[in-house]
Amino acid sequence: MSSLFTPLALRAVTLPNRIAMAPMCQYTAGPDGLPTDWHLIHLGSRAVGGVGLVLTEATAVLPEGRISPQDTGLWSGAHVDAWRPVTAFVADHGAVPAVQLAHAGFKASTYRPWAPSRGGVPDGEGGWTPVGPGSEPFVADYRVPTALDAAGITRVVEAFATAAERALAAGFAAVEIHAAHGYLLHEFLSPLTNHRTDSYGGDRAARMRLTLEVARAVRAAVGENVPVLTRISATDWVEGGWTIEDSVVLAGELAGAGVDLVDASSGGVRQDARIPLGPGYQVPLAARIRREAGVPTGAVGLIVEPEQAEQIVAGGEADLVLLGRELLRDPYWPRRAAAKLGVAYTGPAQYARAA
Repeated sequence: MSSLFTPLALRAVTLPNRIAMAPMCQYTAGPDGLPTDWHLIHLGSRAVGGVGLVLTEATAVLPEGRISPQDTGLWSGAHVDAWRPVTAFVADHGAVPAVQLAHAGFKASTYRPWAPSRGGVPDGEGGWTPVGPGSEPFVADYRVPTALDAAGITRVVEAFATAAERALAAGFAAVEIHAAHGYLLHEFLSPLTNHRTDSYGGDRAARMRLTLEVARAVRAAVGENVPVLTRISATDWVEGGWTIEDSVVLAGELAGAGVDLVDASSGGVRQDARIPLGPGYQVPLAARIRREAGVPTGAVGLIVEPEQAEQIVAGGEADLVLLGRELLRDPYWPRRAAAKLGVAYTGPAQYARAA
């Protein structure tokens, strides 16, 4: 019996296996953050390929929360209508469609990676003034953010909750809160970027306040049956930054706020982070959070081989493995993994001859 292909129940939703597609920005949205046929094929092909949980890219809860002008969003009814064909296709092919709700904070209004220009997008090219915990930019060529005041913080919390409601209307069966990779919620968590002196800055409890407020608001918005995940950067990999010890505390608080699984990534808040890249390099972070906080976790980061993924779940290091680049290379990785691990084929009848 393969642990990787054992169903996972999260509230009223059951994933058919422990394989998830990690959120990966595509920078290919249409005008005003609307998903396109690219998203239907990109996400739908992974459902056909056997992924149990298909997560969208970072999907902005407000227009100014986009990383680039080409990011997807979920801040209007038009977005609900545009996402419905995508979620229906994913669900019809056996996967659970989930959305990652995000706000880019001081990393917003930037060019997409393959654009000829770098850094912040000016207003004349469709850019905008980003927001953050303070007025310091991420790096010199990014736009200078406006520090969020109390009203701005309230607007962010309400936007996450409203986007979660829209997600359900759009057909998503689960939501993930993005609190990692140097985006807005992580910016508030990390002492490297949060220098506020009000009730949202200072000690760890104050720096966690915004993320926990968002978690509670999202849980209230989706009700008791819908799974809520949260992606965190479990460490900044920078001295004086957010640590794995902080993440253990945060994970326990998130669970108390109604979060069902902590998706443990890392880094992103500083360019000078020294990250020890290697196969499964972030798995120990997920394992420690799971062990010490007593909450389900997802492991991500250069998970490539089926045997590696199987051992992560079977060994109790995480409840779920999230694949990114490997699923870009091979949308049918779960089918290949099933064959390698001796699991009977359960995919589309159209592809059964390849089993």
